[in-house]
Amino acid sequence: PDVRNEYEKLAEEFDFLDEILKARAAAGLTQADVAARIGTTQSAIARLESPVGKHSPSIATLQRYASALGYRLQLRLVKGQGLTTGSTATARKRAR
Repeated sequence: PDVRNEYEKLAEEFDFLDEILKARAAAGLTQADVAARIGTTQSAIARLESPVGKHSPSIATLQRYASALGYRLQLRLVKGQGLTTGSTATARKRAR
């Protein structure tokens, strides 16, 4: 059960990584191709596409990556199940 819970916590991240890998493959580009298009190195693209480690690319980096593939990045906030609108103090505690 603990492993399943941890996996489910990461499901959205894995889904996003899968989506960008499929988009790069559909565009027929290598990591080196994408790197050249956005002005970075192949190893930086490999880190961005890797589920290993704690690399957290900026929104600007993700936008450049998407643009290099012919896409546009779209971010949304989706209310989680079981969350309520609490006080500001409660929200700050959750953010920590």
